[in-house]
Amino acid sequence: MQFVDYVTLYIKAGDGGRGCVSFRREKYVPKGGPDGGDGGRGGHIIFRASGELNTLIDLRYHREYRAPKGGHGMGKKMHGRNGEDLIIPVPVGTVIRDEDTKDVIADLDADAMQIIAVRGGRGGLGNSHFATSVRQAPRFAQPGEPGEERRLILELKLLADIGLIGLPNAGKSTLLSTISSARPKVAAYPFTTLRPVLGVVKLEDYRSFVVADIPGLIEGAHRGVGLGFQFLRHVERTSMLLHLIDISETGEGEPVDSFIKISMEIALYNQELARKPQAVVGTKLDIAGSGEKLERLEEYCISENIDFFPVSAATGKGIKSLLSSVSEKLEAMKGKG
Repeated sequence: MQFVDYVTLYIKAGDGGRGCVSFRREKYVPKGGPDGGDGGRGGHIIFRASGELNTLIDLRYHREYRAPKGGHGMGKKMHGRNGEDLIIPVPVGTVIRDEDTKDVIADLDADAMQIIAVRGGRGGLGNSHFATSVRQAPRFAQPGEPGEERRLILELKLLADIGLIGLPNAGKSTLLSTISSARPKVAAYPFTTLRPVLGVVKLEDYRSFVVADIPGLIEGAHRGVGLGFQFLRHVERTSMLLHLIDISETGEGEPVDSFIKISMEIALYNQELARKPQAVVGTKLDIAGSGEKLERLEEYCISENIDFFPVSAATGKGIKSLLSSVSEKLEAMKGKG
């Protein structure tokens, strides 16, 4: 299934029904008074978060939504029916913005959470409301009010405790497949992950947390270079970042330079992200030649007071220590919150 995390929509709530102009007509009542009923309210358009969805793909191919109109009023003071509300399901983690003002209308970050995005128009009053001692036979009624309309931006931001970041081929997908039941694509070429992947890590003491594999970032990602720009938004909700760096002899570049480069991209995109708790994970420890790079990266992390974990997804070395530390940090953060 294709992963879609950004769509624009036009939505229009239902117009209210018009009020009725009617007069009572019964046998033996030659001059009955006005009895025109009110029009019904137009339907609202509601967005509701659903834990069963994980992409906005259904909305990509249906860009316009209109709720039903309210029914018109009738004689004998009969009220027009209200237009049925239109409920649009979206994934948990969907942020809804007004396209014109860019203001956030709703952040649907919990299952079943919902928001009325546009309200249906009020129904018009029938002529029975306008009778007075002076005007006993009003021959007019109110038209229904138009329903609200607006253009929206829907943006999906994944909900995860941990975000895996790093250059392409840093080993994010391999690590995620090792510590969880997720099965992201793993291959020996850059950008094998083209969409964020979530995995649930379960520890022996029944603790668990959610990890998101964020597609590889490169220099210039905050400006839209590579795949990073469209996926950096998914890092925003994470509680902690694990910065994966290839320390094998086959890895490109100097590990410290790689760390600084990606850290700068995140800071340029959003300063709040740069202040999130993070740890550095040196990957591919099992490949020969990782010693010197490992030492340089470890020394840098010590000097910057950053937690450092050398691991090998292939042999499992260092994985248990990493997960235990991450779990403890998450528990501590939840305690503070």
